[in-house]
Amino acid sequence: MSPQMNNIFAAILIAGLVAMMAGFVSHIVYKPKKLEAEAYPIAALETAPVAGGVAAPATAEPVTDLLATADIAQGEKLFKLCASCHSIDAGGPNRVGPNLSGVMKKGHAQAAGFAYSDAFKAKAGAPWTVEEMNTFLWNPKKAIPGTKMAYAGMKKPEDRAAVIKYLQSK
Repeated sequence: MSPQMNNIFAAILIAGLVAMMAGFVSHIVYKPKKLEAEAYPIAALETAPVAGGVAAPATAEPVTDLLATADIAQGEKLFKLCASCHSIDAGGPNRVGPNLSGVMKKGHAQAAGFAYSDAFKAKAGAPWTVEEMNTFLWNPKKAIPGTKMAYAGMKKPEDRAAVIKYLQSK
């Protein structure tokens, strides 16, 4: 081996040792500690524990009692998120999702010309109950496994009650 190759090999070896020692020394100087709790808790979707040991609900909280005081105007405001994929006007077009005009009266998979998933086709004609819509709005993929709807769900029962009351009015 030439002296130049020895110098290159020595430089690489020394650089590796310096990097390793720098990591070792910084670990001693800064003493990293594991957090006792998350700095910013993230709401879990299923039953995974979150900060404080409280588990997220495994099913949607009932909204039947909340419907009496639910605000249709608040439901209309919340529906704007849904309006990115769904129309709600009578005779309105299907979009990425079906037209939802009269959805609470018509039942599952009733928008003409919309290509429903097999999971929805299996429920075609069955009426939407408040409980079913509540569960669907809470977590569509859990309520109807196989749905094409790519929405994570609405977690606040008050919000779901307001949207259901709005849907009932249409």
